[in-house]
Amino acid sequence: MQAQKSLQLTLAIIKPHAVKSPFVLKKIRDLIIENNFKIIRSRRTIVTPQEAELFYAEHKNKFFYNRLLTFMCSGPSDIHILADYAAIFKWRKLMGPTKVYQAQYIAPDSIRGMFGLSDTRNVTHGSDSEKSVEREISIFFKDFDIQKWHENEERYYSSGQVHFDPIAFLHTIDKRFTNIHTEQITK
Repeated sequence: MQAQKSLQLTLAIIKPHAVKSPFVLKKIRDLIIENNFKIIRSRRTIVTPQEAELFYAEHKNKFFYNRLLTFMCSGPSDIHILADYAAIFKWRKLMGPTKVYQAQYIAPDSIRGMFGLSDTRNVTHGSDSEKSVEREISIFFKDFDIQKWHENEERYYSSGQVHFDPIAFLHTIDKRFTNIHTEQITK
C-alpha cells in the first residue's frame, strides 16, 4: 500500500498596492482558487514595523531595506497560508520572477508580470523553502502550529472535505466530515 502524499504549506502575501486595487486583488484571488490552492489561514493586516523587520531581517544591510520596510507597512496586506502538493514551487511559479522587468518579459502571464510595478512593489511574496515557511508563518500567524495542522487537519484538506467561504477567502473543514470521523473513533 502506497502512503498518501501530504499537502505542503506556503506563506503568501499580497502586498499593499495590490490590496488597494479591487481589480488586481480579485484577479489574484481568482488565480489562487483556479490553481486549486486551499487557503488554510487568511488575514488582512497592516504589517507592523516589528513584523517587517523580522520578516526582512536577511535584507537588513541592503540598499533597499528601508524602502521595503516603509512600503510593507504603508497599508493593508493580505497574508495567507496556502496548501497544495508542492505549494512552494507552485505559488512561486504563479507569482513569476521577483524582478518585475524579468517577469514582464519571460512570464507575462504571471502575477508579477501582469501587476508588478517595481522590484519593491512586485505584488506578492511567497516562501522559498520549507525552512522559510516555518519562520514566516511564525511571524504572521503566531498561534498556528504546522505539525499540529498536519496531524489534525491536513487529511480534510487533502481529501477535499472542506468548504470555501469567498467572503472570508478561506477554506474551512466541513463539519459533517469531522462529526463522521468523531463517530468512527468513539464506536
